[in-house]
Amino acid sequence: MFKQLGVTLILLLILGSCATSPTGRSQLMLMPPAQMSAMGIKAFSNLKQKKPIEKSKKINRYVKCVANAITQVIDSPIKKWEVVVFKDKTANAFALPGGKIGVHTGLLKVAKNQDQLAAVIGHEVGHVIAKHGNERVSQQFAVQQGMSLIQALSNPQSARGKMLMQVLGLGAQFGVILPFSRVHESEADHLGLIFMAKAGFNPEESIKLWQNMSRSGGPQPPEFLSTHPSHETRIADLNKEMPEAKQLYKQARASGKKPNCQM
Repeated sequence: MFKQLGVTLILLLILGSCATSPTGRSQLMLMPPAQMSAMGIKAFSNLKQKKPIEKSKKINRYVKCVANAITQVIDSPIKKWEVVVFKDKTANAFALPGGKIGVHTGLLKVAKNQDQLAAVIGHEVGHVIAKHGNERVSQQFAVQQGMSLIQALSNPQSARGKMLMQVLGLGAQFGVILPFSRVHESEADHLGLIFMAKAGFNPEESIKLWQNMSRSGGPQPPEFLSTHPSHETRIADLNKEMPEAKQLYKQARASGKKPNCQM
């Protein structure tokens, strides 16, 4: 059993060295892309059956106008993305493997214009392009396998063994899963900023979006206990990346990319 677990962990490490994110970060990837796409398509189908869908042609036209402008400038094997607006008061949006984008109507009260909406959709599409879903599933599997190995090597029935497992459980939660989730969010922020600028949306509006989010949301947990960076951290990072984004925006506008999405 020890040998089996050891071989599994070695294979995980080997596979993890074979993938890099769009920003050059090493990634652990265990799931076949086709399987991730199938999971995303199935999950989206279930959502459409369970959640009410916005019927307003004006709202749908507006959201799809922004989403289509974003997806046209990304480098992806997905050629046609499905965009659905859900009737939901929460300020949220998401994108799933397989080319699925969902936007809640509540987001339209926080994202005040096409540029701010583009920042959110660009961010969510960034998660898909960077294959964060695959990475999170793979990380969770790796942590579980690591815990199994520790359990096998110690005596879990002893008081010391139980304490060790509790400590390692906390270490896995706060030392592996949460920090990587914040890395994913920051990476998606960066990609979203680039995507919106390349599509001809004003990247400076991304700052205003997060200022709106900060005013509309409740108190955030301490950043080290959150899967998302604080609003202040996000805004600071976006400001650092703004010169590159503004240059891309200028080039996009000069090439004729001037989205005019109105509700």
